[in-house]
Amino acid sequence: MFATPFTPSLAATVTRSFTRKRRLAFAIPAAILAYLIYAAISFDVAGLVQRARFDNAAILLSDFWSHKTHVTRDNRSGDVVVAIEGENKGTYPEGMLPDWVTVAGGVTTVDLGQGHVVTYDDRGARYVVPGYGTIDIHPEGGKPVLTAPEPIPDWISVSENKVSVTTDAGRFSYSRSKVETFKYEAGWELWFFTLESPFYGKSWVQLAALATTGDRIDPARTNLGYMAHEFWTNKMWHHADVAWAIFETILMAFLGTMTAALVALPLSFLAARNFSPLGPLRFAARRIFDFVRGVDGLIWTIILSRAFGPGPMTGAIAIAITDSGTFGKTFSEALENIDEKQVEGIRSTGANALQRARFGVIPQITPVLLSQILYYLESNTRSATVIGAIVGGGIGLLLTQAIITQKDWEEVAYYMVLIVLMVMLMDSLSGWLRRKLIKGT
Repeated sequence: MFATPFTPSLAATVTRSFTRKRRLAFAIPAAILAYLIYAAISFDVAGLVQRARFDNAAILLSDFWSHKTHVTRDNRSGDVVVAIEGENKGTYPEGMLPDWVTVAGGVTTVDLGQGHVVTYDDRGARYVVPGYGTIDIHPEGGKPVLTAPEPIPDWISVSENKVSVTTDAGRFSYSRSKVETFKYEAGWELWFFTLESPFYGKSWVQLAALATTGDRIDPARTNLGYMAHEFWTNKMWHHADVAWAIFETILMAFLGTMTAALVALPLSFLAARNFSPLGPLRFAARRIFDFVRGVDGLIWTIILSRAFGPGPMTGAIAIAITDSGTFGKTFSEALENIDEKQVEGIRSTGANALQRARFGVIPQITPVLLSQILYYLESNTRSATVIGAIVGGGIGLLLTQAIITQKDWEEVAYYMVLIVLMVMLMDSLSGWLRRKLIKGT
């Protein structure tokens, strides 16, 4: 008698399989959870939350959609300057003040609304806060001395040389050299016209009347043309410079992407197995593609900026180098997957190698080529923003400069909105081109 080997039943096999899969289903989420806990401890997430200054974040967000007007008094000369965002370009001219600021007899009164009133004069400054009292500051020995109801709340900051007050109505600071009040108001002030423009402060109805039936302000041009010029040459927002920066960014992405495609297409034939029978040549071509795409575009940007200097063209070359490696890989893979029967059909007509490639190969891989090129054109539009910040070109440079100032956050918001709109436009354009060129619809 031969011993019959033990064969597990089908039910036992299925049970073990389900048990193994069930354990795996619990093990994978448990491993991911353990890794997240480890990462949270390693990166000190709890300490990061404790150190977070959400009040500063709230101020920053408010700066995105609002503007502040500075009312500043020089304590040495007594001169009072009112300027939007504290810039010379936004300074109110002589005899022109906002309706909440009054200057009379050496006394400056700033009405912040809701009962908050700040007063400057030669004796110092006072801030009346409803529900709290009067904050009085006067100089003694060149240093500010504070008199205010006790206990001093945490929204009043007192140091040896400066007193700062922050309320919902605005901010106030007093130092040896100056006293300054900031009033926040919604909107991007002076976005259309600056203070010296004859169109500043006029309503939409008044502007429409001036543009259509009103007498010419400048006899040499129409009011509508004058409005367009005042908007385009706005000294505060620099719309003309911003438009050119957007154009530079798109041009950088376009030149880089198209140059990469033109370089990668012929080289991809060397990396395709069915077009390059020589193994060493094919291996070298593929490793070159791996190298140029393996180094990030920002690294190429830094290297090239040292070699060629700053400028949009340097950014375009960096994009071209990086994308040529990616295009070379994807194009060569598309070549390896073509239908050889179409090529053989062209060969049977007596066509040479160039003609076979033109009429038998290129039509097959064109949809892949166009799809990849258009996708990377859209993606490189975003990348060109960051690259422009490094090489000094495009909207990325303006965005970086606005961030560095730490005060022009409304301009940062403006540039971010334009970048998003630019990416949306390029996305819609590339989608439309794909439908037209690939599907023919």
